[in-house]
Amino acid sequence: MPKPLLKHLVALLILIAFLLAVEWWYGWAPLLAPWRTLSPLAIAAAALLTLLTYWLRTMRFYDYFRREMQGGFATCFKLQLQHNLLNNLLPARTGELSFPVLMSRWFGVPVMHSMTALFWFRLLDLHTLGLVALAAVGGHWLGLPVAVAATLAWLPLPWFAHHFGRALRKRLHGHEGRIGRLVLKALDSLPQDDGAFWRAWAWTVVNWAVKLGAFAWVLWLFVPAPAAGLLLAVILGDLTSVLPVHGIAGAGTYEAGVVAGLAPFGIALKEALAGAVNLHLFMLGATLIGGAASVLLPSGNGGGAG
Repeated sequence: MPKPLLKHLVALLILIAFLLAVEWWYGWAPLLAPWRTLSPLAIAAAALLTLLTYWLRTMRFYDYFRREMQGGFATCFKLQLQHNLLNNLLPARTGELSFPVLMSRWFGVPVMHSMTALFWFRLLDLHTLGLVALAAVGGHWLGLPVAVAATLAWLPLPWFAHHFGRALRKRLHGHEGRIGRLVLKALDSLPQDDGAFWRAWAWTVVNWAVKLGAFAWVLWLFVPAPAAGLLLAVILGDLTSVLPVHGIAGAGTYEAGVVAGLAPFGIALKEALAGAVNLHLFMLGATLIGGAASVLLPSGNGGGAG
């Protein structure tokens, strides 16, 4: 059996097993029942905050590729919404491939350039998640002095990476070797000045502050856990998307990540699972709304300026 087909089969089996396990152990009807008691305004506010994160991520793309995307903000927003949709529905981050494909098709950006930039964005994302995790829950396990020291040591890593890339670029400039030319081409796709670096980092931090806050709030509506536990659960749930195998749309593995984040804070497994499933449903609902809205936006450079 071809490996891609096997992965899809495993993902389908995980989804089916997850659906049956939840029904057997908890029951879908009681698990979903809390939605009837929630304030529509609270859910609407959380949904709007989630949609705001899509706009913030679009601004990060648009600012970074300002020369290629000039005047095409609406198309950039469409790209972001579709990229997000495919990332959340397809397994093992295969949805990431949509980014270089659409960047090449709609903006004429070479694959090497867009993939390197996307890799840089993902490093900034992981750094920010690590920073929040250290700040929020480090004291719970490490003690406050160690947590503060670890957070301060972690904080400047992107700055060091940025300057290391610039120094390496200067060193490789004019290099005749094939590998050296490829590395130089990749480095040329990274921020070339401090202003571009700081803007990309700022968009990243603001985006994750809004997203983690909104998702932690939604989770709290179902599981009244400590703030540190809510943040850790949301972070671990998001990080499960990098696993090599998981259910369709992350079913099962996303919930496992959220439950793992709540467990150290004394949240009962059954209660944590209910919160994890409902948070996942909220995330998928927002993803599908964004994906549907993207159909209304233009394809190809020339959308409204942002």
